[in-house]
Amino acid sequence: MAERVLDREPVAAEFERPADRDLGFGAVVTESAGPRFLNRDGTFNVSRDGIGLLSSLNPYHTLLTMSWKSFLGFMLLLYFVSNIIFGVLYASFGEAGLVDTTGSTDGMFLRGFFFSVQTFATIGYGTIHPVGVTPNLLVTIESYYSLLANALITGVVFARFARPTSRIVFSDIAVIAPYQDITGFMFRLVNGRNSQLLEVKAQVIYARFVDENGRRVRKFDLLPLERRSVSFFPLTWTVVHPIDEGSPLWGCTMEDLRAADAEFLIVLNATDEIFAAVVYQRSSYKPDEIRFGHKFVSIYNNQPGERVSIDVRLLSRTEKAEIAKARTETEASKIAQI
Repeated sequence: MAERVLDREPVAAEFERPADRDLGFGAVVTESAGPRFLNRDGTFNVSRDGIGLLSSLNPYHTLLTMSWKSFLGFMLLLYFVSNIIFGVLYASFGEAGLVDTTGSTDGMFLRGFFFSVQTFATIGYGTIHPVGVTPNLLVTIESYYSLLANALITGVVFARFARPTSRIVFSDIAVIAPYQDITGFMFRLVNGRNSQLLEVKAQVIYARFVDENGRRVRKFDLLPLERRSVSFFPLTWTVVHPIDEGSPLWGCTMEDLRAADAEFLIVLNATDEIFAAVVYQRSSYKPDEIRFGHKFVSIYNNQPGERVSIDVRLLSRTEKAEIAKARTETEASKIAQI
């Protein structure tokens, strides 16, 4: 029998103290059934109502954390709304206050809008120009506004590019497959970017309901892993929790996981080589996202002598595995030893 080396540390024992058992969700939440704690994208599946708008408002954080699609859409909306407002104000001065020397712009609103665009972007074609103190005062106000807006938008765009983030791709499913002479809970992950991650560390927390003293309470266990960290992460990593006699998953079936409302919380942290900063990523697996009696197919597609390569499209692909046979052989070996 091959010797298995697990990364068991004192933190696993400390983790089971009652004070650490709720992970910060609170006793009321952890003792009641409900949806998952973590969404697959790593966001917490919670909401907080009753917080005042001003106290919760953080525009800078929102602009940094929203998706690029939402950010660019919001900037485009801000650009058009700003020019529409100033365009309406310019149009209110009439033809005497906003003169088009070419006479090619139909309608005062379009004339005011296009003049606002030219002022905002400091284009200044000169065919449309203000006449009078009040229109020129409005030009001064918009110039100052555009100066601040462009500076702030530039700063936010730079901060978004400079903020270190990770894009670790998790397999769509986890499996319980044969592992050496027993079974193991496994999932795969790969770096979704070309940047290099160093000292990648993983924690797998097993959350489920158990009966204690006649009460149904939720319990959390930090699962020992075959390998808790890897020094380099250029290809892929299959995270494995060996299911031996000391594992809380020993003897569990899919029905047991569903009945216990189980959830496997995944927490990863790594050092980004480019930014020299620690990045984090989270995810989770529920029973419907776990396959019993399956194993991951090989993700490597290189031939001997070629450069090592993987096919990320195979990250979540599995095939049938003979779990029952592996367990039977283990039990027979134990009986023979007795």
